[in-house]
Amino acid sequence: MRKLFVAASLAALMVTGSLGTAAAQTELRIFTGGQQRPDVMRQILDLYQERNPDVRVEIEVGGATSEQQQQYLNTVLASRDSAIDLMLIDVIRPAQYAAAEWAAPFDDFLGDRRDEVMARYLPAYREANIVNGQVIALPYFADAQFLYYRRDLFEKHGVEPPQTWDELQAATLRIMEAEGNPNLRGFETAGAPIEGAVCTYLVPLWGAGGRLQAEDGSLALDDETAMKPFELWGSFRESGVLPPNIGEIATDRIRQNFQAGNLVTAMNWGYVWNRTQNDDDSQVKGAVGVVPLPGFTADAAATCIGGWQIAVSAFSNNKDAAFALAEFLSSPEISKMQAILASHLPVFPEVYTDPDVLEANPWFEDALPVVETARARPVSPRYTEVSEIIRTNMNAFLSGTRSAEDALADMRNRLGPILR
Repeated sequence: MRKLFVAASLAALMVTGSLGTAAAQTELRIFTGGQQRPDVMRQILDLYQERNPDVRVEIEVGGATSEQQQQYLNTVLASRDSAIDLMLIDVIRPAQYAAAEWAAPFDDFLGDRRDEVMARYLPAYREANIVNGQVIALPYFADAQFLYYRRDLFEKHGVEPPQTWDELQAATLRIMEAEGNPNLRGFETAGAPIEGAVCTYLVPLWGAGGRLQAEDGSLALDDETAMKPFELWGSFRESGVLPPNIGEIATDRIRQNFQAGNLVTAMNWGYVWNRTQNDDDSQVKGAVGVVPLPGFTADAAATCIGGWQIAVSAFSNNKDAAFALAEFLSSPEISKMQAILASHLPVFPEVYTDPDVLEANPWFEDALPVVETARARPVSPRYTEVSEIIRTNMNAFLSGTRSAEDALADMRNRLGPILR
């Protein structure tokens, strides 16, 4: 079934050029980051153009990280530039876009269908995209962080996939010692000063029972759990499980190291699976396992919610056409297509059990509960500031330029006036 689905989609794409170009009347431009698989988006957009020959869609690609992408969009949208009609935005951004009035709400376009359309999505993504009662964006694909591990090495050395951080550290050290390969690294998480480093702090904080914000939204880093992430990663660094240059490691660098066969375990997002199994240069095809992240205890694991949303620019000159394209991109059909072609996690619960999807991604069978229980980073129009404070302090600690005590003190001092 999977082969038939992909073949049919690709066959449809082959006739796109002559139809789309000749009849194009409305031109749209969508912005996406390079890590969000613009090659797969191109296939999807070609399918849309074949079905809608009066529309032509161009892709603008920029920024290797969420921060770089947002920096560019900040410039474009602050100048009220109409060159971009739609953009992919991180799940953390809808509140910011609503406050800045950069996104055109979908409510009028959806009309009486609004509640029915939004009810189809996983609750976390429905909630993330409705800000102050308005639909600011539609979900494109879901995401959460998982533990990737070298299944071949774990089986070779008789080690079970870990359920706790202590088990992960012990298993990784055992494999590294037994392999005796100086190029084999133990474990990597985002340590560079990027958005991923926010999750590097929050995942063990949540797993320890801590929280960043109290019920009223104020800062809650006032007990011993706030130090747990520093203690955990400090232990991993001292034991040699984390590499010395962890402060330089960004999300896709983790994927590259794992894919090259130079990494035993990694904390990363859903897209990594497809790349490890299908990229021509992957050294770990058929040798990868994916399980939920460990916790301090086996029953107290946590993970960060991720994913990308489709927003329509408030400054687009083609809003109706852009809304229609956004709804297509946020449909079950395209969610399935993305799952098969890019291992992007679906935003519709029923797609997780689709036979074609499970053939391409067997581990999706256990992924839905992880996504459903993933925790959200703070929802705030000042999230950019929140992120910068956490990720730079996490990076400074991992790089060895700031102590845990100083990093936590700086976080408390600077986050307090923002989160209240």
